[in-house]
Amino acid sequence: MSCRKILSALCAVSCLAVIVACNGSRTSEQSYIPQEPYYTDSSMWYMEKNDSNNSGADIFYVVSTWETEWRRDDGALCRYADAYNPQHRADMDLEISEIAEYMGEGNDFYSPYYRHMAIETWATLNEDTINARFSRISMKDVQAAFDLFTRERNPQRPFILAGFSQGGKAVVELLKTMPAEVYDKLVAAYVLGYKVTPEDIASTTNIKGAKGATDTGVTICYNSVSDVKYIQPVVAAPCAICINPVNWKTDDTPATLHDTITVTLSPEHHLLVLHGYSGSEYSPILGFLNVGDFHSCEPWLYRECLRLNIRERIKAYRNMQEQSAKDYTRINT
Repeated sequence: MSCRKILSALCAVSCLAVIVACNGSRTSEQSYIPQEPYYTDSSMWYMEKNDSNNSGADIFYVVSTWETEWRRDDGALCRYADAYNPQHRADMDLEISEIAEYMGEGNDFYSPYYRHMAIETWATLNEDTINARFSRISMKDVQAAFDLFTRERNPQRPFILAGFSQGGKAVVELLKTMPAEVYDKLVAAYVLGYKVTPEDIASTTNIKGAKGATDTGVTICYNSVSDVKYIQPVVAAPCAICINPVNWKTDDTPATLHDTITVTLSPEHHLLVLHGYSGSEYSPILGFLNVGDFHSCEPWLYRECLRLNIRERIKAYRNMQEQSAKDYTRINT
């Protein structure tokens, strides 16, 4: 799947969302919740096994928002994706397969299909509504998938958490409840295109903002805009941490991406300000995303930076573990 195809698909979803939003009230208000996915069923996962020499890590990736609100034949309204709907899984695959291309390089990659909230819930811009619908259904699925992932995988292997947009929200919530013995194997968590609030950090010791390119057990978070006036609170503020994924600094040292784009971190607002990039390949979504902000670009614009960084952090984690084992042997012999 090429980037051109995924961009076309994202634009199609955006346009469809506008149509649904305009026509959504024309039928019954009865609501419908899709069937809960059972993650012992392999069809509920996108998986790739690429770690042939046991030098990589396990990647757990949570996909973003792909579906609009939809109705069954009986008119019942559904505000969530249906993990058993082949078309909904195919939609999610458009993103997941592109992410797996770089995050799964040399790693074992796992991504669950889940009942993510439709885009119209985000468009309410109401945090209470978003959090209630997310915790009721979407996060319930992600937590169930992650619990199975941790039970079934080799507990000695390092792993990475990553998610984009709604998936980034799920990553933050997973960190809050992660047991110490699981967190101990965490290389890093990547929260792409979503916020880590001061309240999130205060709620757990598992969220530590990354300070450089190779620290481990940390959370990488960033959001990109053309100007700080375009901060979109529902996804990007208030945010307490940010790191520049081009130079891996947390100050305002500018970095050059693709020779023409200047990426500068705003320490005051904890986000990235881009110059030399229009984001014109991404259509506005319901008038509140991709409007001065570059929400849809987050996993793609920096993909080569992320590809290299994932490799570097895994290597740093494994080197640290090997050194600890050597020190233990030396002390006890």
